[in-house]
This record gives sequence, structure tokens and C-alpha cells, in this order.
Amino acid sequence: MLAVAGCGAKEKSKGASSKNYSIAISQIVEHPSLDATREGFLDALKDAGIVDGENLKVDFNNAQGDSANNLSIAQKIASGKYDLALGIATPSALAIAQNVKDIPVLFAAVTDPLKANIVSSLDKPGGNVSGASDTNPEAITQLMDFIASNFTNVKTVGVVINEGEENAVIMTDLAEKALAAHNIKLVRAAVANTSEVKQAAESLVGRADAIYITLDNTVVTAVDSIIQIANDKHIPFFSSDRDTVEKGAFATVGFKYYDHGYQVGQMAVDILKNGKKPADMKVTVPDKLDLILNLKAAAAQGITVTDAMKGQVKDQDNNIIQ
Repeated sequence: MLAVAGCGAKEKSKGASSKNYSIAISQIVEHPSLDATREGFLDALKDAGIVDGENLKVDFNNAQGDSANNLSIAQKIASGKYDLALGIATPSALAIAQNVKDIPVLFAAVTDPLKANIVSSLDKPGGNVSGASDTNPEAITQLMDFIASNFTNVKTVGVVINEGEENAVIMTDLAEKALAAHNIKLVRAAVANTSEVKQAAESLVGRADAIYITLDNTVVTAVDSIIQIANDKHIPFFSSDRDTVEKGAFATVGFKYYDHGYQVGQMAVDILKNGKKPADMKVTVPDKLDLILNLKAAAAQGITVTDAMKGQVKDQDNNIIQ
């Protein structure tokens, strides 16, 4: 799917730059976290006077989770005329980094840009690529510690995972290591595509005391089916992003993807308006971590939310979802 934002004959926004810009965005699939990332990115540009439909033309491309589409989009961007390209999620970011060499490239919602071979250094990326990782390994450790401390009956955690997504494998390995420190076992239910997610989640019933998912694009796209199973079978369901908790997972340790995207948008502003080079821009990670709880999901999954659990939430007004 290809949508190109046109330049309408609007009155210029206050503070808008007199220069015109063109950027390309490739996003592996549409789901709330990635969409919020894109929204934050564009709002950071807007706040700096680079306004979609006025002095900014946005070529947004959704690969719909298809690897062939993803590569085709990257190749199209490489042959086009843009001032900057953004890859949202690891597959899209990697395809753009491998194919687009003549313009600045930024990435967002990437779990481990080093292991994914998107950059060779986090502090000095070099080349034409930089951006922001959406994973602070400490978030995974904190969530697994929360499970171990508050769910003493949990001896096995089941993970629905597409092993073909490098980001999902990395996060699952981190979770497995953190759980092992508490003598909790992790079991994997593998999927190759979104249509297999429900069956994989059902296979965990009776094998796992809780369910956890990573920032796995294949799985998150079909997360409603996992929520339904968790609710029907009263299985605590933990996720790696706030948006999934808002939809019906019980808890995560995370942040707002809008803020993540905004951070990358500020990097884009530095490149477009201030002439900075991605090679010299440090790759950032989320630093505003907090426990996020969904009380309605807790009730649906048969979870008793204690004062001790609530006490671990720093920003209770925003991160305890009623």
C-alpha cells in the first residue's frame, strides 16, 4: 500500500520553514505502536516548522508485513529524490539501510540495531544511518522481575514468537535469561505469519502459567486473539509495549511510542535544518521506563492487583489504566 501526502493549498503554519522538504517513510506493518511512532516523528517536524502538506511532502509506504514488499519499497526509495528516509521497525530499517546510500537514513522501533547490522556502533554510527532503539534491556529484566515477585505460582512463561524476526528473538532470549534467574522456564510457540498466532496462543494453554510477547510485528498485529484466550482461560498476559496493554494485556514496563517517534523526529530536524550527519548522531534508547498496568485486563484475566503492584508504578495517573 502506498499513500503519498500531497501539498495542499493551506495557509502556512506559524514558524514554517521557507524551504520545501521531501521524506520517505517505510513501515513494516500498521499497528498502534508503530503508528504512534510515525505520528510522534511527524509532530516533531511540525513543531520545528516542517509541516506535512505545506512545506513537507511525505511518501508513506506500508509493507503490510511482506518481505518482498519491504524490499521493493526500499529500492523505490533508493531510486527516488528525497531529503531523508525513515524506517519504522527492524525489517524496514534494515532494508533501507542496505539500499539507500545517498541520503540521511533514520530508524525507529528497532530492537537491536547492532545485531540487526543496521549500524556498526551506537555511539558513532558512521555512514548515513542513525536513529533510536525502542528497547532498553532493563525494561525486559524489570518486567520479568515483576512477574517473579508478584506471581509466585508462575513456573513457566509462554511466548508466541516469529523466529524469523530478529528483534523478537533477541528480546525473547533476554526474557529467558531474566526468568532463569528466578527458576522460571520459558517455552516458545512459534508462528510464521499472523494467521497462526491464535493457534500458537491456544497451544500454550496448559503448558504455560503466563503469556508474554515481545515487539514482534507478526504477533502484535494479531494480538486481539491472544487477549481473548488470556481472558477466556484466566492466564496473565504481559507485553512489551504500552499500546498492547491499553488493548488488553495486563502489564508491561515501557514508555509511549509517540515520545519515541518524537525523539527520532528531533533528530530529523537536526539533519534537515541544522546540517547534522547521521554518522555523528548517537543511537538512543528509551530512558523513561515505568510499570504500566491495565486494571480491566487484570479483572478479565483473574488477576488480583495488590497495593504492592500499584506501588511500583511511578506515574500512577497515566500508567494505571482503569
